[in-house]
Amino acid sequence: MTSSLSSLQEAVRQAVRTLADAGIDSAGADAVALAAHALKTTTGEVHRLMIMGSPAPDGLGDLVAERARRVPLQHLTGTAGFRRLELSVGPGVFVPRFETELVAGLAISHLIRMDRLVAVVVDLCTGSGAIALAVKDEVPEAEVHAVELSDLAHAWAVRNRDDLGLDVDIRLGDATLAFPDLEAAVDVVVSNPPYIPVGAVPNDPEVRDHDPEVALYGGSSDGLRIPLEVAARAAVLLRQGGFFVMEHADVQGSSLPAALGATGSWRDIQDHEDLNGRPRAVTAVRSG
Repeated sequence: MTSSLSSLQEAVRQAVRTLADAGIDSAGADAVALAAHALKTTTGEVHRLMIMGSPAPDGLGDLVAERARRVPLQHLTGTAGFRRLELSVGPGVFVPRFETELVAGLAISHLIRMDRLVAVVVDLCTGSGAIALAVKDEVPEAEVHAVELSDLAHAWAVRNRDDLGLDVDIRLGDATLAFPDLEAAVDVVVSNPPYIPVGAVPNDPEVRDHDPEVALYGGSSDGLRIPLEVAARAAVLLRQGGFFVMEHADVQGSSLPAALGATGSWRDIQDHEDLNGRPRAVTAVRSG
C-alpha cells in the first residue's frame, strides 16, 4: 500500500492523528521517524522536506498502520538510539529504553572520576549490548566485557559491536556464573537485569507483546530473585571498593537497596531517580 496523500506534510499530520488515536504518547516524534525511515533520511531532513512541499513516500502508510498496532517503532526502523550510539534491534532482543541511559551514565561518570589508567568493566545481562557499548564509546580506555543468556539477543549485541567497531568482549552465557577469569578483578559492574514481578503484566503493548520474556521477568513475585542473583555474582567479580550499578523497577526503589544491604556485601548504597522522577537505579560499593 502507498500513501494516498500527495504531500509529505499532510501524510505526517495524518500519521500523527492515527498514532495518537492508537494511544501512542510519542505520536509526533514517531510519525516523523517513520517518514525518515521511509525516505531513508534524517528526521531533520523530513522537517525541511515538509516545508518544501515534498511528496509523501511510498510505504509510509504501511509503517504507520503497523505502529498503530503497537509494533515497536524500533522494530519498524530496525534501530534504537542510545546515548551517542545508533543500535540495531529487532525481534528477540529487548529494545533499550531512554531510562537505561541513566544506568549507563552512572557507570560512565564513575569511570571518568576514577584514577585507574585501565578500568575493567563488566555488563551483566547485556541484551543489545547498549550499556557495554556506550561505556566503551565514552570511556575508550576501559576494558569492557559483557554477557547475555539469550542466543538471539547475543547475536544482536555482537552485530552492534561489529557495526560500531567497538572492542568489547561479548560472551554467551548465564550472568550468575559469568567471567570466572575476572573474579575479584573488576572495577565496575553494571546490569539491567529482568526485574518485572512474576504475574505483573506490562502496561505498554510494545513491551508486553514484543520484548522477549527472558529479558522482562525477575523470577519471583517481587521481581527481585534474578536481580539479587546477578548482584551476588557482581559481588564476586568486583574488587574491594569496586562500583556496582543496577537498574530496577520503579516499585523496587526501597526493596532492592534494602535487600542489597542485608547481604553484607555492599556499602554506600544509594538509589537514583530517572528524569521522570521515578526510582530507577541503585549504586553500591563492594565492601571489604
